[in-house]
Amino acid sequence: MASQTYLSDLFSLEGRVALVTGGSSGIGRAVTGALARAGARVVIVARGEGRLAETVDELLADGCRAAWVSGDLSTREGVRAAAEEAAGVFGEPDILVNCAGVNLRPPMGELGDDVWDTTMAVNLEAPFLLGQRFGPGMAERGFGRIIHVTSQQAHRAFVQSGAYGVSKGALESLARSQAEAWSRHGVTCNTLVPGFVMTPLNARLSSDPERVAALAARTMTGRNGLAEDFEGAAVFLAGPASAYVTGQSVFVDGGFSVH
Repeated sequence: MASQTYLSDLFSLEGRVALVTGGSSGIGRAVTGALARAGARVVIVARGEGRLAETVDELLADGCRAAWVSGDLSTREGVRAAAEEAAGVFGEPDILVNCAGVNLRPPMGELGDDVWDTTMAVNLEAPFLLGQRFGPGMAERGFGRIIHVTSQQAHRAFVQSGAYGVSKGALESLARSQAEAWSRHGVTCNTLVPGFVMTPLNARLSSDPERVAALAARTMTGRNGLAEDFEGAAVFLAGPASAYVTGQSVFVDGGFSVH
């Protein structure tokens, strides 16, 4: 067997449809590009129409198949509306990547209901609702991949984890529950766990050079993460090669979590 055919059988996403929330920025944008270039037709769901259009235009220029839907994932109505619109573009998704998130971290003693509610709505409830909408259909068709992007704060508290850490820990539990429900039907559910990555979501920390350097020193690779570091792991978890990987937290963190 030729190596190209072998690799295609393991990693090609040709014929698949992917939905990526938060796919126009940071890790989500890198994952969107990776899935599209691996052959999937990708629909991005996010709020900012300018960045959505820019991301899709770039992919179309590369010969990929991509589209965008502007949606508000902070309300149940917004999530459901975005899901239906996204499913109407290329059809029901085979791959769901939940990368959209908010990173609001006031000191715990100052954490109010508004921050808690917003954090849980976007970081936890939206992935749950999207899973409920698309997971059963994936199971019925016999193939599906659900990938959540979580955080080190799902496993350890530092830099004021607050509601953010709680939401990401719960999201990893959601992945295990989804894996229990649907893995027997060909639907795997896993999480990607970043270390510190220089993205807009981490703008507060990124603006502190000393903290950035300290975080890099904590890794085994000696550097902080880049959005493109997640491309290979996303393609693996989205494709046929990962059929026996489910309910897992896959750390893409340069050794941050074990140093």
